[in-house]
Amino acid sequence: MGTQAKAKAKQQRPRQGTYKQPVKKQSNKSLIVLTLAIVAVIVVIILGINHQSKQQADLANKVYNIDYTGLPVKGNAEAPVKIVEFGDYKCPICQYFAQNVEPQLEKDFIDTGKAALYFANYTFIGPDSTTAALAAEAVQQQAGDEAFWTYYKTIYDNQKDEKTKWATSDYLVQLAKDAKLTLDFDKLKKDIDDKTYQSEVNKDNAKVGPLNVTGTPTLFINGVQYAGNLDYASIKAAIDEAVNKE
Repeated sequence: MGTQAKAKAKQQRPRQGTYKQPVKKQSNKSLIVLTLAIVAVIVVIILGINHQSKQQADLANKVYNIDYTGLPVKGNAEAPVKIVEFGDYKCPICQYFAQNVEPQLEKDFIDTGKAALYFANYTFIGPDSTTAALAAEAVQQQAGDEAFWTYYKTIYDNQKDEKTKWATSDYLVQLAKDAKLTLDFDKLKKDIDDKTYQSEVNKDNAKVGPLNVTGTPTLFINGVQYAGNLDYASIKAAIDEAVNKE
């Protein structure tokens, strides 16, 4: 290699070395940007979780204004605690509530005058839901609240599989006969077939949105939606708390 070529090569080496430095800076800059982005995502997630928790807490403590007018009631309507069940006669969990929880509520709170139990329809599962609700409404309109609650228990005791169509007017009239209710059974069948009390069922269903009801059974205790488990001990604790506040 000639003298001039060697000199030229020596002059090029420093330029090659200085050219690499900006690449390293660019790499560090990308790492910083990536780190900041990850931190930002974590902050957003944490804020979202906190916001959701706050919303849930607000819902748990929110007192809704419930219109009890026309709802069948078991117990003294002037009782200090009002419990409302939104139910669907086709719902198997509602059957569990009717058979295992409601009788204990009656013994501990309703019969003692501490609470009254109301029922509202939320007919969301299928056509049977509406047909059974129409029958129960017809029983209440014809014979009053006591007959309604007897029929309520009878329907749930004879509820069929959720995937089976069972709530025909003939079957529902037969259940009323089996319960030995004092009714005009021809009128009951006509009221079911003619959907005489559809407006009452619709009125119940219209309450669902404003009250944030998303399934059945949903309970309200003095206007506060119960968010605990459906075992009786948990429900009893919530009602006891409401009683103690009165």
